[in-house]
Order: sequence, then structure tokens, then C-alpha cells
Amino acid sequence: MSQLRIADCVPEGDLLTSGHLACPGCAAPLAMKLALKALGPNTIVVMPACCFTIIAGPWPQSSLQVPVFHTAFATGPAVASGIRAALDTQGKFDTTVLVWVGDGGTFDIGLQALSGAAERNENILYVCYDNEAYMNTGIQRSSATPWGAWTTTTPAQYPEATNKKDILAIMAAHNIPYAATATVAYPVDLIDKVTKAKAMRGTRFIHLLSPCPPGWKCGDDEGVELARMAVQSRVFPMLEVEDGRRWRFTMEHAGDPVEPYLRRQGRFRHLSAEQVSHIQAEIDAHWQQLVQRTAQDALVPA
Repeated sequence: MSQLRIADCVPEGDLLTSGHLACPGCAAPLAMKLALKALGPNTIVVMPACCFTIIAGPWPQSSLQVPVFHTAFATGPAVASGIRAALDTQGKFDTTVLVWVGDGGTFDIGLQALSGAAERNENILYVCYDNEAYMNTGIQRSSATPWGAWTTTTPAQYPEATNKKDILAIMAAHNIPYAATATVAYPVDLIDKVTKAKAMRGTRFIHLLSPCPPGWKCGDDEGVELARMAVQSRVFPMLEVEDGRRWRFTMEHAGDPVEPYLRRQGRFRHLSAEQVSHIQAEIDAHWQQLVQRTAQDALVPA
């Protein structure tokens, strides 16, 4: 996509200002900046414990130019449900309630509250920025950590031994109106999906891959490129699911080999050729499942 096309599609104005406390190269502030461009100022952010509770800045300052509610680790969707109910009571139906939280607070600690909100189809937008570990507390593994990855709790001698949880499929199984994947490497796709979700009612979920240079052990300038490589190697396919039953890809995926993506990250440098081949086989198998699923769901009436 040309620079002109991107400029045409990205709204002007920023609701995330300078002065935030992110690490150099962190993808999360860029993701928040793009999401808020799509949502606009009539937004309330609910933020359970995660890196972004630090990034936003210490009270009483905040780099976000919208109201922010900091909440306990497990309570984001519950607090958002309460805020939504209060807004509806006041007739403020157009205000977007955004839950912004990492993978630890989504895949693990917050999953019960998220599932409950989705089952009730609460009218909230939930964005999980996924850096694939508990980065804020020292790079401990989460159930979003990929197989074979190093973390401080899965050292190179005993790397992560289970596959990453398929959170998109879990949320789609709740039959919510909208679930999608996104990443900062494709900003127009991200803005389009947030804009689409904003216009819907009910529980909407976006799984957003967010490279973390300290946790992934990569350069500060490599995050966007690594996110792009994750998509094009089919590690992180770009998808959207409507009503839990209509799956579709939102862009082309080249099917590049996964090894270059892995070798650029220190958290995978201990892997043997055999282990890399295992990861490639898992990616290929998952991709074929998605191809079959999207082909079948294309026949489902809207």
C-alpha cells in the first residue's frame, strides 16, 4: 500500500500524546494511537493491570486524552460492563467503552470475566494487545507464549512446552458479533477493524499482536517488521469472524518460511533445526484448518 493510501486512511489528530512511558520500540503505544484515531474522543478506556497501566503515565498525569479507569487484573470486562450500564442509564449510548489489556489479563487472569461479558453480549469493545508473555513483571510465560519460546520462567533449557492458546477461536465460540486479529504492521487494516467494531453493538473482540523488544529480544527498530513477518509467515493470520460463524481472511498471506522470523528474536535462538521444523509443521496444519473453515463459512448466509 502506498504512503498516500495510508495517509488517506489514517485520521488526523492524536488522543495519545507524548510523555508516555513505553520502552523504546514498543508496539503498544502505536496500537493505542491508531485505535483511538478510529474511536475518537467519545471513548472511555478501562485498563486492567498490564504494561499500559505504566505506559499511560502516573496519576494525575496521563498520556491518553480520554477518561481512563485503572482496574484490578481480573476485572476489566466486569468494570466495563458497569460503566456501559451507567452510560446507558444516562442516555449516552454513543460513548465507546474500550477494554485495553495484555495477554496475561486476557488469556489467563481475565479470561473468566471476559467469557462472562461475552456470554451476556455486553456492549463493549475489548482489545488484547498481545506481546506473548507477562512483560510488565519480568517476562514470565503466559498461555499466549508460543511453543519453544524463552521466558524467565521457561529458560532455554526448558522452553515453553505448550502451544499458544487460540484466543480468537475461543471468543468466536461465544458467538459474539465481531472478533478479529490485527497488528501495527498493517495500520489501515487495524483502523478499518476498529472502525467496523465501533459501529456494532454487543461484545467485540480484537486480538492485536504487539512485539516487545525486551521480551522478544529484538532491536528497538524491528517490532513493525517482525509483526509483518508474523503475518506473512502465517504465524499470526489476519482474520475477522462475525457472529461466530463467518470466518474470513482480511489480506493475502505469502506463506513465507517461519525460520527467518524466529531467528531474528533472541527468545527463539536456542531452537534446533528440528524444533524449527516442528513449528513450521504446526503453522502449516493450522493454516489448512483456517483455509477449510473460511471456505466453509463463505457459504453461510449473512
